[in-house]
Amino acid sequence: MKKPRENLKIPKATDPFPIWEVHWEDAEEIGEVGWNNVRDLLRDAQKPCPLMKTVGYVVFEGATHVSLMSTIGPNECGRLEKIPTGFIKEKKVLWEPT
Repeated sequence: MKKPRENLKIPKATDPFPIWEVHWEDAEEIGEVGWNNVRDLLRDAQKPCPLMKTVGYVVFEGATHVSLMSTIGPNECGRLEKIPTGFIKEKKVLWEPT
């Protein structure tokens, strides 16, 4: 991974952002509110955490996390997804601004 892009200035929505596919291991919380069956949760405790894939515009890359958006307009955007760098297993650069 390249040196993190930690900037104090906020980028503009019209700036070109790289597009990545990020493969990451998600943290997971299992169980319902209230009481749960201990045997079921002990069995679930041994299962691996889910592996996820996210594709988006990389709007921030720092030492602790990467932030991606799937949709960006001049004044509006979709949701921001922040993935801790320790969760990331692989990244594929799909497009890099020149």
